[in-house]
Order: sequence, then C-alpha cells, then structure tokens
Amino acid sequence: MRKRDLEIISTLQQFRAMTRDQVAALFFANTKNPIRHANEVLKRLRDRGYAEADTNRQPYVYFPKPARIKTNGQKVDHFLKITDFYLQLRGHGEKDLKHFAVESQFPNVDVRPDIVMFWRGSAFFAEIQNTQYTAKVMQQKIARYEAFARSELWRECLPFRVKRFPTVWIIADHKYNVSSEYVRIIQTKDVAQLIAMTKPKPQPPQDISIRIGKAP
Repeated sequence: MRKRDLEIISTLQQFRAMTRDQVAALFFANTKNPIRHANEVLKRLRDRGYAEADTNRQPYVYFPKPARIKTNGQKVDHFLKITDFYLQLRGHGEKDLKHFAVESQFPNVDVRPDIVMFWRGSAFFAEIQNTQYTAKVMQQKIARYEAFARSELWRECLPFRVKRFPTVWIIADHKYNVSSEYVRIIQTKDVAQLIAMTKPKPQPPQDISIRIGKAP
C-alpha cells in the first residue's frame, strides 16, 4: 500500500470523520487538482475495505472501516468541525503545531477534552462547541478542569512537559459567561480571531523632530 494511503487511513482513525474536501486540503493541496486526486484515492480505499462513506452528504463524508462513531449520528458534525479547526491551525503555520490529539482519555480524571494540543509554544485543552449549551453546563465543565488542575494529575497525563496548566480554549460562535480563578480561559469563534486578538497593536510613530536653534 502507498505511504499516502496509509497516512489517510491513520488520519481518518484520528479524526473519526472527514469530508472529501478536508482530505483534499490536507493531502493534495499541492497538486493541480486536489479534488480529483482525493476522489481517486478515497474510492480506492473504499473498494479495498479500508474506508466507508456517507454518500447522502455532499461532498461525501468518509470514515475508517470499521467506523469509530455512528456514521449517521449527531457527533459526525462535531468531528468534522474538529478537523476544520485542525486545518485552520495548520493554515497559520504547520510547524507551529507540535501535538494534536482528539478526545484524549485520562485515567481517574473526569475531563475529556475535544483536543489536547501544543501550539505556538503553549499547551491547550480545546473545546469545540458545535451545539450551544447553557452557561451553567459550561461552568460545570470549567469546574471539572479546575479540579483537574488542582489535582496535579495533569502533569502525568500530558504527552508533553509544560510548567503551567494548559489554557482552556473554547471555540464557539458565541461567548459563554464562564470564569475561573484556577485556569486560564479564552473564547473565540475560530483560530483567526485568536491570532487577531494576540497580534501586537501598532505603536504610534514617535516624534523625532529636531528643533534647530542657536546653541546655548
């Protein structure tokens, strides 16, 4: 089997679900016709029993075979949004993303982040909100992160070493009224908004005019 085919199968396993266009963007962006190449490879993987597809969607949504989630379930859109988020991160600097894991499970911990990642020198627990929850439900989620932070178990659970508890990054179309004294929380609708927020503001030009006069 070709190396790229193996990489696509592995990525489908990681993300659970991907559209044809997402596969094209991730693996064939540098080709003359990314969509055609993605279609050819994905068809081959389906024919050989390595992938399956929901053909009722346009473009098709692909899953590893056997699928890790219900192919017609509500969580499909959630995982597609996680893949979109991953593509956004790569689009702002592929080398900046050192680690990206989907739905990591930690033993004896009541926290299951959508994403654990190390990006631009910082650690994050990312929560992709495809469904709008109440502020109470979200605050309860933050409380579980607070308990995780206070337990110090996070130092053993993370696949990389950092000095401080990862930032909880909520990605949603609206802002939740949540807060914490123990963990840092940021909320944006996408990656571009966070980059815009953290971009240094241009400083006003300094007055470097020189007065010309008689010497004292």
